[in-house]
Amino acid sequence: MSTPTIAVIIGSLRKQSYNRQLARAVERLAGDRFAFQTLGIGDLPLYNQDFDQDFPASALRFKNDIEQADALLFVTPEYNRSIPGVLKNAIDVASRPGGSKTFAGKRAGIIGMSPGAHGTVSSQQHLRNVLAAVDVAVLPQPEIALQYREGLFDDNGDIVDERARKRLLLFLERYEAWLR
Repeated sequence: MSTPTIAVIIGSLRKQSYNRQLARAVERLAGDRFAFQTLGIGDLPLYNQDFDQDFPASALRFKNDIEQADALLFVTPEYNRSIPGVLKNAIDVASRPGGSKTFAGKRAGIIGMSPGAHGTVSSQQHLRNVLAAVDVAVLPQPEIALQYREGLFDDNGDIVDERARKRLLLFLERYEAWLR
């Protein structure tokens, strides 16, 4: 198998979000195992069934990018013990109109970071439920729900906490094996 293309969907719009930093750090840790493509979700309109007959260009781009990817990586924070609304909207947009096969049979990994003590455990569980509804299989283990704290990243954006780094490397190993 050639180098898998991984569509990275970050559930935060903030330029310096912890999850954007985490996504970049994981990409560097992965080396040349994968070809990563971050898909923007900030320009997607709120899903409205009225545009099912004439999909906006940004929504068509997003759907196409997902379809072209070999697999997905969701990197998401936790808001109010669930996934951010912008991430749920992106999934809703890509799964429409009814009968759309954009996600069908895709495989995904989920990781996340939040300042809360439980990291992103609740949001990841909710995301798993949503992804099951659109026919996306999710790597079951290891779960990576990190708690953000100062000093986790160095000035280059790399993970310096050895325990977190080892967990992320294990995730990448299992993710790669699962995709192959």
